[in-house]
Amino acid sequence: MLVKIEEIRDEGLQVERQVGLEQLGEALEGSGFRATEPLAYSARLRKVSGGVLLEARFTSRVSTPCKRCLAEATLELPVSFAINLVPESLARGEAGLDEDGAELDKGLGESGGSFAMEDADEELFDGKVIDLAPILREQLLLALPMNALCREDCRGLCMKCGQNLNESQCGCDTRFVDPRFAVLKNFKLQS
Repeated sequence: MLVKIEEIRDEGLQVERQVGLEQLGEALEGSGFRATEPLAYSARLRKVSGGVLLEARFTSRVSTPCKRCLAEATLELPVSFAINLVPESLARGEAGLDEDGAELDKGLGESGGSFAMEDADEELFDGKVIDLAPILREQLLLALPMNALCREDCRGLCMKCGQNLNESQCGCDTRFVDPRFAVLKNFKLQS
């Protein structure tokens, strides 16, 4: 998924490719999600002020266990993003590095960290070749939900017997009794 800078003409470059299930499996490794079909993406690259503007979109179809009932949840994740790709040589001057690569003392200023917030949508590249694979992987991982559900109204599992409540009711007493107060249920008041 490499794009050479000389391939990008004045009108830009349109790239449409597919990422196979094996590569998606590697990208999603450790996330708890599994790709269900290859990912087709569409990207447009344009040269802008010394760098490259990357605009891309794709829809990923993944599956994972539901957080409530543990049934298989299949999700469709539409992703659209734009990133400014800045050559390392240009960024070196902006970051306060001299010609030898030594850091100039500028302090952290108002960024409060290792980068300024206005640079959050920027990525560095070597100035000759853009590797789309890590960018697409990052965007795919950012699109994954924290809590995937098989459906919005998922009822989950019974706390006592483990029955999937989406399939049928189990008949268990679902009233919660605080064990600290359980003894009070046998307490009788006399008048």
